[in-house]
Amino acid sequence: MKYTTATAIVLAGMSNALPQFSFPTMPSSGGSGFPSIPSTGGGGSGFPTIPSTGGGGSGFPTIPSMGGGGSGFPTTPSTGGGGTGSGWGSWFPGGSGTGGSTPTTSSAPTTPTQGGSTGGNTGGAGTIGTNCIPQGAGGGSTENGITGKNCCTDMTIIFARGTGEMGNVGTVSGPPMFRAIRQKLGNNRVTVQGVGYPADAAGNASQGGTGGKTMAALVDQALSQCPQTKIIVSGYSQGGMVVHSANPQTPKVAGAVLFGDPMKRSAVGNLPTNKVKQFCGTSDQICGGGGDGGATGGHTSYGSSADAAATFAIQAAGLA
Repeated sequence: MKYTTATAIVLAGMSNALPQFSFPTMPSSGGSGFPSIPSTGGGGSGFPTIPSTGGGGSGFPTIPSMGGGGSGFPTTPSTGGGGTGSGWGSWFPGGSGTGGSTPTTSSAPTTPTQGGSTGGNTGGAGTIGTNCIPQGAGGGSTENGITGKNCCTDMTIIFARGTGEMGNVGTVSGPPMFRAIRQKLGNNRVTVQGVGYPADAAGNASQGGTGGKTMAALVDQALSQCPQTKIIVSGYSQGGMVVHSANPQTPKVAGAVLFGDPMKRSAVGNLPTNKVKQFCGTSDQICGGGGDGGATGGHTSYGSSADAAATFAIQAAGLA
C-alpha cells in the first residue's frame, strides 16, 4: 500500500500521541536485557535494539547478580566482590572471571612454631631466654653465634682470623676445627663467634692490638647471655696475637687454642699452660717451626690439625 505524504505525517503524529511499548527487561546492574545485533561500523547497530532499563553494552542476557556488572555468559549470583562482567571460569571453583566470585572458606589456622630446639640453651640462658634460634652447623668464613644471640650451648668458641682472611673466621684453621668440634659434641652444643677486626698489616705491627679489645668484649657478652657456657678463645697467625692482646683470664675463659702464633713463647693471659694448646708446623717460619702440637707443614697447613685441636678444646672445657 502506498501512502501519500500527508498520510505519512498523520500516521507519525498518531504514533507520537500513543503510549510507547517495550518488552520488559530483567533488572541488572549493567548491560542490556536482550542482545543487540552489532553493527559493522558507524554509530549504531544495523537493526534496532530493544530498550533496556539501564547501563550500556550488549551481549547474551545476564541473570541478575548481587554484585558486579557487565555482560557475557551468565554468572552465578555472588554475595560480594566486584568486577565487570564474567566468563565461563566463574562457574567453577578456582576458575577465573571478573564478575562476582563464589565465596571461599578460609583455611584452618596454623599452629605457631616455638623457638629453640632440642639441645638448645645447654649453657644456661642468662639474657637469651628460651625462645631462641640455635646456630646449628654454621659453616663458611663468617660465624656470629654471640652477636646473633643464638641459643646458649655448652661451649662457645671465640676465634680471630689471620691477616687478609675473609669473613670473621677465615678459612685456613678456624672452620676445620669448628666442624671437628661440632661432629664430636653435636651442632647444638657449640656456639662459634668470629672477631670483627681489620686483620691487616697494621694489626701485625701492633701485635694484635686492633682486635684484642673486641675479643675481650665478646667474652663478656657471651657470659652475660649464657653464664654457664665454657669459653675457648682461639686464633690463627695474627689472630693468635689477638688472643694474647685480649689477655684472657680464668675462670672466664676455659682454654685457648692457637695456630701459627708469632707469640707462641709468650703467656696467654693468666691461663695455665695445660689450658693452652699451640700448633706450629715444622716448616712454619711465622711461628718459628718446631712441630708444636704435632703439626707438620707450613703456615697454611693447619686444617690437618683440626681433630687434635677439637679434642683439646673439649677437654679444656671439661666436656670430654
